[in-house]
Amino acid sequence: MDSKIINKIFFVIFFSITSQVHAIEFKGKFLQGHYIIGLTDPYAKIIIDKKEVKVSKDGYFVFGIDRDRKFDLTITKIIGDKKEKIIKKVLKRKYNIQRIDGLEESKVTPPESVYKRIKEENNKIGEARAINSDLPFFKNQFIMPVKGIISGVYGSQRILNGKPRWPHYGIDIAAKKGTKIKSSGTGVVTMAEADLYYTGGTIIMDHGHGISTIYSHLETLNVKVGQKVKQGDIIGTVGSTGRSTGPHLDFRVNWFQVRLDPMSIFN
Repeated sequence: MDSKIINKIFFVIFFSITSQVHAIEFKGKFLQGHYIIGLTDPYAKIIIDKKEVKVSKDGYFVFGIDRDRKFDLTITKIIGDKKEKIIKKVLKRKYNIQRIDGLEESKVTPPESVYKRIKEENNKIGEARAINSDLPFFKNQFIMPVKGIISGVYGSQRILNGKPRWPHYGIDIAAKKGTKIKSSGTGVVTMAEADLYYTGGTIIMDHGHGISTIYSHLETLNVKVGQKVKQGDIIGTVGSTGRSTGPHLDFRVNWFQVRLDPMSIFN
């Protein structure tokens, strides 16, 4: 083959590769509580603030923005000795704050007799959320797990008897007891507990790269730990177990220990 043709082919290939090196795309809003999918070179190293995240074989990565983040987000991309920094401004949100006074103390603070149980259960939940698998399902479109009225939204907070409670980190979907719940995405079950103190019947599912979904207050559970579940499969039914005042599904999404707005994964 003529050397000029070989050089031309090499130039085209080299230009294509070096062009990809500078390409990085984001899907999602840089807004408090939101879920962001990135696309970059498969051989790049990606660091979100100071945390290195996995990059899939086809170049996808994912991260989330905390509910109360007040400063810009830094994404660093490293290929060989080349380093590129991207600064993204995080937009603030307003959350619903509700004050309720005059409640019985037992309705505000759990009794000391259950503190040990709560701590042990929270540790198990934390371990499930810390899983950093290579599963690729985080990048796929998620679906609503159940049909119903959204009765509670992400980020809202109650102040009971003057004491601020934890913000609500999921969405509450009101539905009749026994309504079938679908898996929002394909994944592997990492927790399936019938009776946790706060959340009652609870399922946690891993979708890869630190993304997990949580389904709480279930009446029945149809899956077990280690089971691979496809999107749309029936995993349980709506109930009112745990600390619940009526039948509903509390649906949550996490990036490791960062709690995200579930509504941001449907877009």
